[in-house]
Amino acid sequence: MTRVLVTGGTGSVGRFFVAFLLEHQYQVTVAGRTPPPADMFQSPVGFRPLTLSPKTPYEPIVEDMDCLVHAGFDHVPGRYRGGEGDDIRGFWDRNFLSTLLLFHSARQAGLRRGVFLSSRAVYGVQPPGTRLAEQMECHPDTHYGAVKLACERHLSKLSTTTDLTIASLRATGVYGQSAAGVKHKWSGLFDDYLSGKTIAPRCGTEIHGRDLARAVVLLLEQPADALSGECFNASDLLLDHHDLLDIVKQHRGCPHPLPARADATGYNVMSTEKLTQLGWQPGGRPLLRQSVVEMLEKDLPV
Repeated sequence: MTRVLVTGGTGSVGRFFVAFLLEHQYQVTVAGRTPPPADMFQSPVGFRPLTLSPKTPYEPIVEDMDCLVHAGFDHVPGRYRGGEGDDIRGFWDRNFLSTLLLFHSARQAGLRRGVFLSSRAVYGVQPPGTRLAEQMECHPDTHYGAVKLACERHLSKLSTTTDLTIASLRATGVYGQSAAGVKHKWSGLFDDYLSGKTIAPRCGTEIHGRDLARAVVLLLEQPADALSGECFNASDLLLDHHDLLDIVKQHRGCPHPLPARADATGYNVMSTEKLTQLGWQPGGRPLLRQSVVEMLEKDLPV
């Protein structure tokens, strides 16, 4: 059984990776600040304490593993863009330097495959309406995007010059059912709409956490020469608040008017052809509708 270490495996994104890996018969160990609750996953997982810091000894954390999925990220709670807060130097040390040290330790420990969770934020400022493709020049306009891009570039060099194959996955906004006791990302939006508050027009790209996890597993299982040092976009829907809340309206029988549609003509959608050519297929609108209904049912008072 393949042994996979997932950093940040109890986080809002990493937990999807852990659950999907377990379903596909991987042996999973989570690395993070605190161990996962006993009932968080459908099968037992291992745990190794991890603090992202240049001073952390990473060798014991990656020891006896076959693969590394790095979803851990240190930021101001609730914020990615702007997640550096007032400590820009520390933000770079904890996320850039620590990532390089972690993967170098993985190489020295004999791991052969790694996936780094990156972000569409690496693209930064692009002409309106430009379709974002992996080969285009990036212009990150946040420390978050700049850190992710710097990690990608150094990991690509490490991957192409050693026997550790690493691929970076540029993810857009991630949605899906939240962990027990945690509100999902649209909880506040749904509450505002159902209470009759005015909702501003907005649209953005989204992907379900399971679809992102499916991409992680796909990259772990590809031949090394198909992805060594490569980046892959992961996105599914350009989602308007109008369409999202229409599902809420229909399911709850809500009388409130829907927000106007946002102007999406200049939105930069990510191209995912590179990933779909490997056999990846996201869930699209059917999965969105199913997930929103599940969120609404969970939100109902007991």
